Amino acid sequence: MKCHRHKRFTATRDIGGRFYSPRVDEDHRTNPFCCSQTIEYEEEYEDVTVNQMLAPKTQETDATQILNNLLKEYDKKLRPDIGIKPTVIDVDIYVNSIGPVSSINMEYQIDIIFAQTWTDSRLRYNSTMKILTLNSNMVGLIWIPDTIFRNSKNADAHWITTPNQLLRIWNDGKILYTLRLTINAECQLQLHNFPMDEHSCPLIFSSYGYPRDEMIYKWRKNSVEAADQKSWRLYQFDFMGLRNTTDIVKTTAGDYVVMTVYFDLSRRMGYFTIQTYIPCILTVVLSWVSFWIKKDATPARTALEEHVGEGITTVLTMTTLSTVARTSLPRVSYVTAMDLFVTVCFLFVFAALMEYATLNYYSYSARKPTCTKTKRANYSVLDVAPSPTVITLNNAMYWQDFEEACLYECLDGKDCQSFFCCYEECKGGAWRRGRVHIDILELDAYSRVFFPTSFLLFNVVYWVGYLYL
Repeated sequence: MKCHRHKRFTATRDIGGRFYSPRVDEDHRTNPFCCSQTIEYEEEYEDVTVNQMLAPKTQETDATQILNNLLKEYDKKLRPDIGIKPTVIDVDIYVNSIGPVSSINMEYQIDIIFAQTWTDSRLRYNSTMKILTLNSNMVGLIWIPDTIFRNSKNADAHWITTPNQLLRIWNDGKILYTLRLTINAECQLQLHNFPMDEHSCPLIFSSYGYPRDEMIYKWRKNSVEAADQKSWRLYQFDFMGLRNTTDIVKTTAGDYVVMTVYFDLSRRMGYFTIQTYIPCILTVVLSWVSFWIKKDATPARTALEEHVGEGITTVLTMTTLSTVARTSLPRVSYVTAMDLFVTVCFLFVFAALMEYATLNYYSYSARKPTCTKTKRANYSVLDVAPSPTVITLNNAMYWQDFEEACLYECLDGKDCQSFFCCYEECKGGAWRRGRVHIDILELDAYSRVFFPTSFLLFNVVYWVGYLYL
């Protein structure tokens, strides 16, 4: 028996748009054992769900007639209830994303859906359709609030693929108007605690021309909501929360209702810890290595001097990195927390180098021969056959050698000009009574305790003061 693989039937619809059983060809009715069949429709595929959701023709006619009647004598230049009572605007804000935050420009970017709701008695209508949902073409035909964002530097409305605007009109005259905006708003950052600073960036809006006696803004319940923060571009900040306020600003043009939303942000300091704080701390610790090298180990200390010089180069590199980090900040005149830390680290490294230079100087001076009275008595130009050079200099070599030998001599009972004692002979004597004896040759031992202790104390005060106080 021959099987007709291609059968055709016609699908028809009733008035409600529902499909009923098609009329099958006679060959298929008489031959039910065909192995397969391919069904072809005479008309293209239609979305039954969409057809069911479309309004009937009578409702489309009613909506058109309603709009025509509403706009017939409507004057969009006049606000609702003008001369009778103020127009109340209920405000909702849905935050799509926040960021990035620009510290150097003192601004942040925010993407929001801004919704305003008010009542216009001129747009009331009687119909079974309680809500008219309209697109942006209707926005320019009715009155809308003249809302401005007071701290915005620039703002863009979204127009792709169509203007992102929505207008809904209820039969009692209530109107909902929403639009999507991307705003670069000003945010005055206080960088005294940078990079451990926290900020509250505001978004301020109000009416441009209508004072409080003509237009009043109100927050609706749960009027500010935020989307998932995964798509936000807060690279260096954590979002801590938001809060909204209502204020009255008095100007020469009248009293205006000003609405403000504050977005609380806290800076993440991980980047600055890796790039600035840790290298500075390691450089300071590296400068302490010279305290554990013997003062008479000249080659070792000379090599260490070169190594410390490399440490200075590292500090200068940190200075460059700190300067680069500050290029992303405004040129503020006050000292930030990071500036204070870097400066103190410089002072510790500089003090360690000065300690090395001081100890090396006095160690060299201590090795000079001491002056004795017999030396001056016995040492004479007459006792030594002077060379022509000595005679020409008029005994200058003799007096130069004598002054260098006796320059740092300390005698018992004589008041030394220096507070520190450089020789063993100076440890005793009446002039030392009542004073604290500091042996300059033991300066390394003092530095091993003083430098780490003071730097540790500074870090405790610094981090506790900036993080918890």
